[in-house]
Amino acid sequence: MAPIHATSNRYPECTMSEWHELANVADCPPKSSLERVIGDRVIALFNVDGTFYALDGVCPHQCAPLGKGHLEKHVVTCPWHGWQFDVRTGAYLSCDTLQHPNYDVRVEGETVLIRFS
Repeated sequence: MAPIHATSNRYPECTMSEWHELANVADCPPKSSLERVIGDRVIALFNVDGTFYALDGVCPHQCAPLGKGHLEKHVVTCPWHGWQFDVRTGAYLSCDTLQHPNYDVRVEGETVLIRFS
């Protein structure tokens, strides 16, 4: 499935309660991650042993692409400066007060869906 770019009319207004197609299951095999764009949002999708998680794809430190970071178990390490986040919750591992946005994910058949709630 090709990325959905901000200029696409497919999701002109991504509402919070709607589910949106994010990827095919095969696009993100276990122990991997990928980056997608839906509307004006960059999303980082992670597959942890067959369970999918999604975070805002932009690291809060210096806007690095978290979807291109290194995934080890349930922790993604930012590719630029090593900030680490728990992909299950968005928790920043070095500071209890920083919470990175995470999103609801579900799988229907071979399609990974996301909801911005």
